[in-house]
Amino acid sequence: MKVLLVLSHNLYSVLRIPHNQAALEQHFSDDDDGPVSSQGYMPYLNKFILDKVVEGTFEKEEVDALCWTLCSKKNYHPNTNGTAVLSNKDAEFLWCLFNFLTEDKYPLVLVPEEVEYLLKKICAVLNVELNSVDLEEFWTQECVREGMSVWSFLELVNSGVLGRGLDRERLSSAIEDVYREIVGNVLKEGYLWKKGHLRRNWTERWFCLKPSALCYYTSEDRKECKGSIELDNNCCVEVLPEREGKRCMFCVKTLNKTYEMSAPDSKQRQEWTAAIQQAIRLRSEGKSSLHKELKARRQEVREERERRRAMREQETQRLQDLQGEKEQKQAELEHLKEAQKQAQASLLQEEERRRKQHEELQRALEEQLREAEEARASMREEMALKELEAEHQRKRIRELEELQQRLEEALHQEIKARQDEENYRYTQARLLAEEEEKTKALLSLQEEQEELLEQMQKEKRELRRDMEEKANALEEAHKQLENIRASRHRVDQDIAAAQRKQRQASTSVKHWNVQMTRLMHPISPGDRRALAPAIRVPSLGDGRLPATRGSIRETDRHNGDGESEREDGEKPRVLHKTYSEPV
Repeated sequence: MKVLLVLSHNLYSVLRIPHNQAALEQHFSDDDDGPVSSQGYMPYLNKFILDKVVEGTFEKEEVDALCWTLCSKKNYHPNTNGTAVLSNKDAEFLWCLFNFLTEDKYPLVLVPEEVEYLLKKICAVLNVELNSVDLEEFWTQECVREGMSVWSFLELVNSGVLGRGLDRERLSSAIEDVYREIVGNVLKEGYLWKKGHLRRNWTERWFCLKPSALCYYTSEDRKECKGSIELDNNCCVEVLPEREGKRCMFCVKTLNKTYEMSAPDSKQRQEWTAAIQQAIRLRSEGKSSLHKELKARRQEVREERERRRAMREQETQRLQDLQGEKEQKQAELEHLKEAQKQAQASLLQEEERRRKQHEELQRALEEQLREAEEARASMREEMALKELEAEHQRKRIRELEELQQRLEEALHQEIKARQDEENYRYTQARLLAEEEEKTKALLSLQEEQEELLEQMQKEKRELRRDMEEKANALEEAHKQLENIRASRHRVDQDIAAAQRKQRQASTSVKHWNVQMTRLMHPISPGDRRALAPAIRVPSLGDGRLPATRGSIRETDRHNGDGESEREDGEKPRVLHKTYSEPV
């Protein structure tokens, strides 16, 4: 409790807050609402100290010193053997720089980029190079990759990373300069000659440039401030020519006054004019610190780099996912290719099977056509045999008398005409039956071809060639059918010619019957005419031959109506005639 009381008194002092002894004693009384209660010390700190702080009424360096004293006693343990590089004041300055450069996150850690920036800044003031090898070895440690604490940072600096063998005073001066530049918000410091306004004499002063004002002191210890130049939007800096024995002159113009100054050399003049212009720009933009702006820019760059790294990682992950999907699709494509090959193999097998089936159908059709040709040839042979038989009958009938021979020839022509008609009718009926069978076969083949076409169109368009061959076969079969129909037409014409011949033979027979009747009455004797049977000339329907003077005897008897034997394909009956002797 005494420690908290002392801490509260110190905070009152450094923050320039009036002491409230009664509230302090009441809060720290030994009751349930005291510091050992559930409320603790933070409510009192917020209510009675922090809420009463007024900006600009206290010195930030005193607050930093108090905080450093509280923190360092517990956490900062430099080497006691004399190898530590930093003094306590240097460690305090670095602690303040560390707190300034860290992000507003708890716990406070400094990212490696900011640590390197701070170390390079100190090395630039020292005019030495940073030991990158030791720094890289330090970054490889797992504990500092995401950021390092202030105590690790102080340990790193004490290890000699800024360069071994440096003078401690030189190092302290460099750390103080960097501290004043970054934390003290000093843009530039140095000696310049200033021209007075009243005496108009030149006096050397120590100038300290901040974003709000340009202050000048009698010496660099900054104990006695001789004046201050307030910088705002109305100020400007100009380079002046040499005059009054002064070189490298420039001036700062405000609304009321113009301050003339002289730098040691042109380089210093250029640096001072650039720094003053930068201070005027920061003031016009409403920014109170250059390094806060640079810190924000570096943080934006880091965030942008982190975003880009995250985007690269996402892009890499997406590319990996796409690669995986590509490999998966490649595997699926290979599987589909294998399935396609199998389908093509099965399709080729099916095509081969259908081709064989089509060849079998074509062979069956050719076999049927060959059988039809053989039947047609046998019919021609049979007709040729019948023609020979008819010629033999005609030779035997020539032995008859001239009149009888003519009559026999006429009858033979009639018989032949009837036989031709019957044969033609039989041939026509068989051709019609064959035509009907062929038509049915063609229709079934056409239906099967249509089914095959529909099935082939559904399965694959590539079987179109086979269907075209079937169509050609069907066209050839149609041609054969047309040939058969033409043959039938010719047979019909032959039957019509035979019928015409039959009508002519019937007319001739009727004419010869009349003549035979006229000739037979005068020469027949009475008793013989009475005994002899009457001679009758048969009509075309009964199929019997007329008798002459002798009796006519048939060697074969009729069965039925006399036409069944001829319909069965038997040979026509042979007529044998016997002649009676005249009385």
